[in-house]
Amino acid sequence: MDMLWSGWGDPAKAAPLPETVTGLLRELLGVKPRPAGPLQLDDIAVPAAPLGSAALQALSAAVGGDAHVRTDAETRIRHTRGKSTPDLLRIRAGDVRDVPAAVVLPAGHDDVLAVLRACAENGLAAVPFGGGTSVVGGLAPARRGPFVALDLRRMNRLLGVDPVSRTATLQTGLRAPHAETLLAEHGFTLGHFPQSYEWATIGGFAAARSSGQASAGYGRFDEMVLGLTLATPEGTLDAGRAPRSAAGPDLRQLILGSEGAFGVITSVTVRVRPLPAVRRYEGWRFASFEEGGAALRRLAQDGPRPTVLRLSDETETLIGLAQPDVIGAEGAPRNAGCLAIVGHEGTEEDTARRREQTAAVLRECGGTYAGTEPGERWAHGRYSAPYLRDALLDAGAFAETLETAAFWSRIPELYASVRTALTTTLTEAGTPPLVMCHISHVYENGASLYFTVVSAQGDDPVAHWAPAKRAAGEAILAAGGTISHHHGVGTDHRDWYVREAGPLGVEALRAVKRRLDPGGLLNPGVLLPTD
Repeated sequence: MDMLWSGWGDPAKAAPLPETVTGLLRELLGVKPRPAGPLQLDDIAVPAAPLGSAALQALSAAVGGDAHVRTDAETRIRHTRGKSTPDLLRIRAGDVRDVPAAVVLPAGHDDVLAVLRACAENGLAAVPFGGGTSVVGGLAPARRGPFVALDLRRMNRLLGVDPVSRTATLQTGLRAPHAETLLAEHGFTLGHFPQSYEWATIGGFAAARSSGQASAGYGRFDEMVLGLTLATPEGTLDAGRAPRSAAGPDLRQLILGSEGAFGVITSVTVRVRPLPAVRRYEGWRFASFEEGGAALRRLAQDGPRPTVLRLSDETETLIGLAQPDVIGAEGAPRNAGCLAIVGHEGTEEDTARRREQTAAVLRECGGTYAGTEPGERWAHGRYSAPYLRDALLDAGAFAETLETAAFWSRIPELYASVRTALTTTLTEAGTPPLVMCHISHVYENGASLYFTVVSAQGDDPVAHWAPAKRAAGEAILAAGGTISHHHGVGTDHRDWYVREAGPLGVEALRAVKRRLDPGGLLNPGVLLPTD
């Protein structure tokens, strides 16, 4: 099943906003109804595929036939850009300037190598495409000519499980739910459940250094990867033959997070863990974001470490964004303070023990137990926020997210600076926003901050948002944060990433790209500026 072309996920799960929420948007934020409904897929005019017969024949030969090279309008539209709010606003307006010339579906590593050779011989750029869930411009290359989308959906096999070492080797076109189903048959789980889980792929997790909502217990995806295979225009690169090694720099870390700019990750060997016997999620309340953040830091540094640990600020708690399924519903809770979601997974005995120990720490830090209902509501609706975003767009509001991370000592300044940058910029533009935030991932030395912004759209929503996005990016760097904790770089964050890496770091990465992709055909302009 393909994702909704003009929004997120399964069209059957889309739902309009409750009238109470729509009324508040009008009253508090000045949101105006949309002047007209969105375009239909058939309304969008797509130029003919700019590929000659030689190029089409070469691509077809690479993937085993014409059935796996698609140039029809609908397929190309569904592979245009990703799922950020600007991406959706552009496609809903019929903007197909970033449409691929063709969509190519390889079945394995050798097919990918053959496609890259065909692209090099015919002057085509290539953009790896997994679930299409990028929210940072990772699927819209800065190309000078036509490009093909390299859709990995046929590469969807579990290649092997090593129960002794507790590892599994997966092809990278596997969607996360399918991967979990296959691993569960062997009694294992990845434990990787980002908000994009229902649609994202294993390859996307690796290419963007994804972090799941249970990262406190299972770790980030890049921490799970023990080995990988990369297809490049210059051949194959294999990295990782042991869980840890002192044999020089770790090439896995060079490829993880490279977002298709150095090659196409075709398989990964990952750490897996036994399926938990129980999962317990609960809510805790704190008087302030500062107090709750101190409690999370205490657990992250001194333990015990829950499997899930996240904290909404006062605004996000008041709106109820931690449980998006019940926003606006009659009888939905409205509570002051800050809500923390705490989850434990494992054996019955171990889970009970860690819950008791965690509760003692949270009470000592000023937390009040809110029962299991908030945690269960969060677990039930944790993949629903993108559908809520689409409903807000349908109602005429603008809704977007951005995230960052920093060391614990810098978190207060980072939080205040980004909120101020977003609020000031959008208010001065005539659209005062609602800015919400939560800590979504914690480490011994720091944490991530995830911001959600809702405002009126303005006359040109994409252009209206751009100054606020720039202001937030500048605030992040000035406050000592990283431009992305788990969304990735893409084209949206590229210029800030270049500043983070520094001139010498960028030149080193350019040298890698020149060696692996001398023609510059892989995802040009993503991660690194084009020459």
